[in-house]
Formats: sequence, C-alpha cells, structure tokens
Amino acid sequence: MSLPHVVLVPGLMCDEAVWEHQARTLRALTAVQIPDHRLNDSLEGMARNLLANAPSRFALAGHSMGGRVAFQVMRLAPERVAGLALMDTAYAPRSGGEAGEREKAERYALLDKARAEGMRAMGTQWVQKMVHPDRLLDRPLIDAILDMIERKTPDIFAAQINALLERPDATPLLAQIHCPTMVLCGRQDAWSPLGQHETMAHVIPQSRLVVIEDSGHMSTMERPEAVTKAMVEWLSGLADH
Repeated sequence: MSLPHVVLVPGLMCDEAVWEHQARTLRALTAVQIPDHRLNDSLEGMARNLLANAPSRFALAGHSMGGRVAFQVMRLAPERVAGLALMDTAYAPRSGGEAGEREKAERYALLDKARAEGMRAMGTQWVQKMVHPDRLLDRPLIDAILDMIERKTPDIFAAQINALLERPDATPLLAQIHCPTMVLCGRQDAWSPLGQHETMAHVIPQSRLVVIEDSGHMSTMERPEAVTKAMVEWLSGLADH
C-alpha cells in the first residue's frame, strides 16, 4: 500500500512539536513535511509558500490556523490535494461590528503582553483556553506547549495575528471540497467548538467527523495516540484514491 506524501500544517505560534507524535508514526509509513510560516502575515502567503515546497500531489492536514491555511491551498490548487484533514479549526471570517473589534483587541492584548513580558508569559495566559481544563496541571504537556510558543518571537506573533484577523470566509469553499476529508475536533475544544466541525462535516462531500474525547483545542498534543490513530486511518483510506 502506497500512502501519499503528507504535509502537516501547524497553527498559531506552533511548530513541528505540535505534530511530534503524529509525524513520528507517519514517517514510518510515508514522507512527512511540516512547513514553517516564518514571518508570513497572510493565510494566502502561507499557502503559497506551502505549495512552492510541496510535491505535485500530497495529503494535507491543518491544525487550528493550519486548517485556515489548508482552505487557502484548496482555493489555489485543489487538484494537488489527495486528501484533507481539518483539525480543531474554523471557516468563518472575523465577525463584523463589536464582536470583531473585541477579537482584535483580545489578540493585540496578548501581543502587548508578549512584547512587554516575553513569549512564555503570554503563552501561560493564552494556554488557559487552549487545553482541556483537567490538563492545566499536566506539567509535561503545558511545558511542551510553552516551550513551543517561546521558540517564536513577538514579530512572528504579530504577523500571524494579522493573517488571522484578515482571514477570508471559507464557507463557500466547503461544498467545493471533493477529496476525501477528515474533520477532527477535541470534544471540549473551547476555541474552535465541536459544532463548527459538525457543520463542516455535514457540508463537505466525502467527509467524516472524528471526535477526540477528553481533549481541548490542542488535540494533537493532548491526546496524541487517538489523533495519530485517526490520521493513520485517514491516510490509509487515501491509498485507494
């Protein structure tokens, strides 16, 4: 069975560590690539960088902001994507009016904290909503997340905030995705709730919903074995396409 090359796209302030368990397992089965968004300040720019460095055809998995990048890849070059995994992510644009301004203010308040107190201090505040409440006392998990955030800089954070605030509406794209798609979400994801994933799975043809139990937004790190198992099943299914 020949599995497609797979590109694993990290989310906001994340790097290859967010995919550590998945990449280690998948590398025994196929080629794995994890892009670095660097100082790219738009989702389209991130997608174009990914496409410039990926093979002619590949499977694509995006976590959190990485799912938003995956949507942009599907806009630009859907024929190159053998299969898609959308994980703990969302598709709607920033809200208009007061809600949108509140999101902007909250994101820039975190950036101000990062510039004033350092990335780890910002991450300590940010992570409170990112994992299942029961995992906040799991020091190895929290330290791994904070270490990852600390490897980034406030300038990278600013660029990624801009990319997210200017995110396009991917709603019209959902029904146009025709490759086999896995929509995966931690059941207790407070940042990108399960309901949004149920909608994606309902609208995207050839999609299936996978719910990771006892997990918040950082499912790949909170419940690595369950996520890796789901990803191996997803990739194995692509061998027939």
